[in-house]
Amino acid sequence: MADLKNRVQGIDANLNARDIADIASKTGNLYEALAIITKRANQVNVDLKLELHKKLEDFAVTSETIEEVHENKEQIEISKFYERLPNPAIIAYTEFMDKSLTYEYPDQNKDKADDILAE
Repeated sequence: MADLKNRVQGIDANLNARDIADIASKTGNLYEALAIITKRANQVNVDLKLELHKKLEDFAVTSETIEEVHENKEQIEISKFYERLPNPAIIAYTEFMDKSLTYEYPDQNKDKADDILAE
């Protein structure tokens, strides 16, 4: 994951218009391309969320009263760092367009064999 954080720091976090034909040209079908990008974005989102929660657990303080609020500058800096990272969909799109994302299709022959066996 540390590698992912280093790679995505150079990505523009702002939303930009994208060329649909350019996206579709990678797989031959726009919907397949979007499905691939969506699945990768979900993976990135889960990974980043787990890593952030793991880092913030170190700062967790169990206190008896609600009035006690502890401000930890390290915790604030960690949270700000993750807030500045690009959206997982932007990360997944960039990986897809740079061809650094690998994907494979399930074996279609296996599905047909399963259908025949079910009859």
